[in-house]
Amino acid sequence: MTATERAVELVRAAAKAADAKKAEGIVALDVSAHMPLADAFVIASASNERQVAAVAEGIEEELHKLGADAARREGVREGRWALLDFNDIIVHVMHDEERAYYELERLWKDCPVISLGPAE
Repeated sequence: MTATERAVELVRAAAKAADAKKAEGIVALDVSAHMPLADAFVIASASNERQVAAVAEGIEEELHKLGADAARREGVREGRWALLDFNDIIVHVMHDEERAYYELERLWKDCPVISLGPAE
């Protein structure tokens, strides 16, 4: 099983929006074979709480233009780990410290990386 075309479209839009807000370490993983709740994860980090919130809000705005609204959003106000669930994809915007501590890429290392396109 692989991520749907719609999920890949949302992943790339989320990555572009995160990059526009100066997020770092943007990576996308195809988790469809391991997780029934979503096709892909987008993981990005920011160096401070304010930037975490700005990146998360920028992603929400961009995906809204594509007709995708977050079904659930957690942690945006706190600015340490914002989780945005768009059903097809789940976006994690993490403070640098949380990203280093939780190492989501290591936990999901068996999942293929989704190409983010030429700006990758």
